Amino acid sequence: MEEQILGVIGGLGPMATVHFMKLMIHMTEAQRDQQHIPMLVAQFPQVPDRTAFILDPTMPDPVPPMVRAGQFLARSGAAEIALPCITAHSFHKRMQDALSVPLINGVEETVRYLSGKGIAQVGLMATEGTVRTGLFEKALQEYDIQCICPDETHQQYVTDLIYSDVKAGKEPDIDKLAMARDHLLHRGAEVILLGCTELSVIDKSYIDRSIYLDVLEVLSRCCVQRFGKLKKEYEELLLLQ
Repeated sequence: MEEQILGVIGGLGPMATVHFMKLMIHMTEAQRDQQHIPMLVAQFPQVPDRTAFILDPTMPDPVPPMVRAGQFLARSGAAEIALPCITAHSFHKRMQDALSVPLINGVEETVRYLSGKGIAQVGLMATEGTVRTGLFEKALQEYDIQCICPDETHQQYVTDLIYSDVKAGKEPDIDKLAMARDHLLHRGAEVILLGCTELSVIDKSYIDRSIYLDVLEVLSRCCVQRFGKLKKEYEELLLLQ
């Protein structure tokens, strides 16, 4: 019997997609090539910016091209589809309604993981679009978890990290990351969510595993688990002190 195929709507941004695939490979229990998870990747970086559309609905709508990518993957044999762009999860329902196969929800998977750890207050680092839609806030509320968003100054630091640094192919300003982190911790956050896949790309030597939870890692873990191939070392992503 042939193994099922995971579809990936990629390019949002390109480096985040590559990082997602690397995470999948690292998390998979495999001793040879043939034991890894089959993936079909539709890499379309020309999809309009998701945050730009959320902040200004007169801008080009990113959903139709993402749906076309998902439909292409489904026709090509994908049994499920992953979307390694967290802001794009704001359109999850619109996309799922147009697709014939399941679109894995990384936000819901992250919230369930946090709930299982007994976390009560979460600090969010994400795009302005994700913050504006209340994507995480609404999902966390269902589990009685408070979502703490940065003030305007510290949100700008996060936005700069995403757009001016990672998307622009530059080294991330770690001082801005630290200032945003300290701001959220000071306001009561127990855990900091890296709620944008561009933040996931930042060198993990700067990331304290007892403080940060990377949403892209949660999505990758979920995908590998669905294939029953998760390495034991990745069963826990948040190493609480």
